[in-house]
Amino acid sequence: MKKLFSLLLTFSFLGMGVHAQTADEIITKNIQAMGGVDKLKSIQSVVMEGKINAQGMEIPISMSMVKNTAMRTDFSVMGMNAWMIMRKDSGWTFMPFQGQTKPEAVPADMLKETQDQLDLEGELVDYKEKGSTVEYLGMDDVEGTDCHKLKLITKAGNVHYYLIDPKTFYTVRRIAKQNAGGKEVEVQVDMGNYKEVEGGFIFPFTVTSMGGPVEMTKIVVNGTVDSAKFSPGM
Repeated sequence: MKKLFSLLLTFSFLGMGVHAQTADEIITKNIQAMGGVDKLKSIQSVVMEGKINAQGMEIPISMSMVKNTAMRTDFSVMGMNAWMIMRKDSGWTFMPFQGQTKPEAVPADMLKETQDQLDLEGELVDYKEKGSTVEYLGMDDVEGTDCHKLKLITKAGNVHYYLIDPKTFYTVRRIAKQNAGGKEVEVQVDMGNYKEVEGGFIFPFTVTSMGGPVEMTKIVVNGTVDSAKFSPGM
């Protein structure tokens, strides 16, 4: 399931200060490119619809997210409807194509690693107030383009790396270090085809991870989301 979802992760005190300043300057430009702090902080809910192209199959997918509360992902494989629910304190999956006959609780380590996704404004916004730290690592190649690389460590200890385009200042790649079966793995997510949706919000409409590319067809911000859908009984 982790393939479907899908970061980032001495000198003198003077040198450390220069790096911190550079990181903050890049983050400021990234936030401005996405509409600004106020616009991002105004996001309370997001509903997305799209399709995954994986192993020759086209899988319809929808995601509903409420800020700092919960998220639900629904998709259909081989005619069977599956879903994943993540809340602040609990989560469940129902994957009938994997033999599940009823919802199963999400392991604690997986739940921990998905909590950052509930921060709809983005974890770079007010990262210091959130207890995170950021380090600038210089430039790194992304598909032939040298991009700014930031390493972010969250308050919970999650390590994420952000690769930011120096021209648009959009995030083009996010890498998360996650635990899978007792081993640390890197989960890479590439983002592109940024578009403005109703309300002036900007989102990537193409998101590619190990699970395959996801093409978004519709994104609605601050629409009505029924809280009942975050219950495993729904």
